[in-house]
Amino acid sequence: MNKKIFLLIILFQIFGLVLSSSLQKYESIFNFGDSLSDTGNFLLSGALAFPVIGRLPYGETFFQHATGRCSDGRLIIDFIAEAFSLPYLPPYLAVTEGQSSEHGVNFAFAGATALDAEFFYERNIGSILWTNNSLNVQLGWFRKLKSTLCSNKQACDDFFGKSLFLVGEIGGNDYNYAFFLGGGIKQLQATVPLVVGVITNATSALIEEGAVELMVPGNLPIGCSAVYLTLFQSPNKADYDRHGCLKEFNAFARYHNDQLKQALTMLRQKYPHVRIIYADYYGAAMRFVHTPLHHGFYGGILRACCGGGGPYNFNNSARCGHTGSEVCQNPSLYSQWDGIHLTEAAYRYIALALINGSYSTPPLIPSAL
Repeated sequence: MNKKIFLLIILFQIFGLVLSSSLQKYESIFNFGDSLSDTGNFLLSGALAFPVIGRLPYGETFFQHATGRCSDGRLIIDFIAEAFSLPYLPPYLAVTEGQSSEHGVNFAFAGATALDAEFFYERNIGSILWTNNSLNVQLGWFRKLKSTLCSNKQACDDFFGKSLFLVGEIGGNDYNYAFFLGGGIKQLQATVPLVVGVITNATSALIEEGAVELMVPGNLPIGCSAVYLTLFQSPNKADYDRHGCLKEFNAFARYHNDQLKQALTMLRQKYPHVRIIYADYYGAAMRFVHTPLHHGFYGGILRACCGGGGPYNFNNSARCGHTGSEVCQNPSLYSQWDGIHLTEAAYRYIALALINGSYSTPPLIPSAL
């Protein structure tokens, strides 16, 4: 990495600055996923499953008001947009009301699953779904919008040739719903190939629609999440790693990620003209789990900033934003926001790791490395 690029990345890390106009590579971004990247679709839909994201303290750090993001501020997708001098992605449901989509659109929907809702209803766990807007539904939204972006194959190839497509993170909720209802790890391992298959099929479908640059993220280390640490507390110290995370659940996340990486390798062979980037959310997040003070997380790594008490400040009967919960004074000192989602500070570190190439394979900006 040359000195100029290194200094620009350091500035981005400290101040959240764009990398450089000379590095602008993409003219639009299209994002698919769940609450890790939803910039307002869930809120705009009027869904009632998680209404607290429509009011403070959600959004307090950067926007100073709630935006429908499940965090105190910006998300990974926001930092990626900033890095390429692009505006924050409008949620799809805002675009249908007339907002511009020339620089891309966000189809992500909080609570979304990779697998279609029917899969969960057939297994009698559909009643807890936040939404039926699965990855395939989001893909349908993209196809519906496509006709407004370009009128023929050549125009679409030109437009999407300058676009970045993010397919996820998604799949985490497929496992969350089942785990929270008592599903076992071995039982859920059988679901992983199905989830990975849907993600890779959607990636393939987007390529067929004209996408040539795609980033597909893996899952976060759920064994370090306050909600998992609270719901699956164990009296056995051997169940925890030296950082206090639940080993078995992190191993499950790695299993999903390994399966996804293998599937992406096969996709690259099928589409040699396309750049398919694996985004290692797990590895990027584990950096600050391993060295929290180095990353400025003096408030804690395993405790949520906003919550209703307990050893990890996660209380399912007094979740962030609900009566009985309190928010920490400085969210930037914490990596976890509400016990399920991360803080803006944590998302910034993960985004930087993807942008500078240390946790994206191949690097997001090859010319910079």
